[in-house]
Amino acid sequence: MKITIFGTGYVGLVTGACLADVGHHVLCMDVDQGKIEKLKNGQIPIYEPGLESIVKHTVEAGRLSFTTDTEEAVAHGVLQFIAVGTPPDEDGSADLQYVTAVARSIGQYMDDYKVVVDKSTVPVGTGDKVKAAVRAGLDKRGLELEFDVVSNPEFLKEGAAINDFMKPDRIIIGTDSERAMELLREVYYPFNRSHDRMIFMDIRSAELTKYAANSMLATKISFMNEIANLAERLGADIENVRRGIGSDPRIGYHFIYPGCGYGGSCFPKDVQALARTARDCDYDSRLLNAVEAVNNAQKHVLFDKISHYFNGNLKGKVVALWGLAFKPNTDDMREAASRALMQDLWNAGASVQAFDPEAMEETQRIFGDQPGLTLCGTKEQALKGADVLAICTEWKEFRSPDFAAISAALKEPVVFDGRNLYEPEMLERHGMIYYAIGRGRNQFHGD
Repeated sequence: MKITIFGTGYVGLVTGACLADVGHHVLCMDVDQGKIEKLKNGQIPIYEPGLESIVKHTVEAGRLSFTTDTEEAVAHGVLQFIAVGTPPDEDGSADLQYVTAVARSIGQYMDDYKVVVDKSTVPVGTGDKVKAAVRAGLDKRGLELEFDVVSNPEFLKEGAAINDFMKPDRIIIGTDSERAMELLREVYYPFNRSHDRMIFMDIRSAELTKYAANSMLATKISFMNEIANLAERLGADIENVRRGIGSDPRIGYHFIYPGCGYGGSCFPKDVQALARTARDCDYDSRLLNAVEAVNNAQKHVLFDKISHYFNGNLKGKVVALWGLAFKPNTDDMREAASRALMQDLWNAGASVQAFDPEAMEETQRIFGDQPGLTLCGTKEQALKGADVLAICTEWKEFRSPDFAAISAALKEPVVFDGRNLYEPEMLERHGMIYYAIGRGRNQFHGD
């Protein structure tokens, strides 16, 4: 099939590459000329394991191409996927200006039947706005052409997006059109062969499903962080608690790892957007508001522990920081816990020597020549001359370090672990002081 993707960000590029990989002919459109030129030259603007090789071989095979020409993009495919950004507005609601702009462009240039597929994460009711925008584009031309709007939310985890797309848990399709259903069945047939993963529903239910899924996962994380903070005060070990409750199949082990707060492009903005939608319906979503509040506070827990260790005097101190991305296997720093920690440290007069396997360029782009920030080429370089070590991202290469080397490089053999990577007894055997999240009474809890 011929498919058009509007937007070459995380969702758009992964979707386009994976659809091209199974044989569809995909044209990705973006208004960013620089990004399109880089993609044409084989340069991938994001880090996602496996994505670069798929883009390369599908481009070489002639099944994946890129353009900035809207008219060309609309003419290419019967299916028009909208995968542009929906950043949060000041009030927390999703900004739909890019989604509706694409929809108007489709109406402006289409000359036959199209299926407009909302792939972006959008609030309930966006399907109606997309229909109106396409219709407005057609009305300007005085045309009456048939089209359908479908909600097809993505469920891609950064760092595992290729596998998530190729082997989906479910494929949600929101539409009331039989014609659109059959076309989407054909699109997703290669990913749906072992058993039927497609779930059809109305558009509004599909839109809400996406927000509900991410908000549920964010709720599990914030709940565990609350229990971790309580464990510190009670002298319990949250890792034992986690194993105890995770063994219950009704709860499971997914998303019950405590830490220094969740980040990324999805959970923070989706919780905010759903809470805003609730307010617009005159409903007080107390749970969603609490999930966000807990997470915002959790991002300052590591700083509180470091500040307490130094009796509130951090001026002139140097903190080695391992991990800048909001999670491993990505270079994404949106809403990352590392950003909150660094800002707290700078405000207190400390400086940071940081390393991340993939997010160094992104850190440089965000902070530029920020005073008090030194970006290091290796995790070992980040330790040299630092007073203590803090960890914000659970990269694999941080899991089994040389503790003797860490202790020798630091001025004080102290580790503040925001992801509970190590066992306290192991660091104690190496003569180190270890502060993690919810690991018992020896863990300062901020009172």
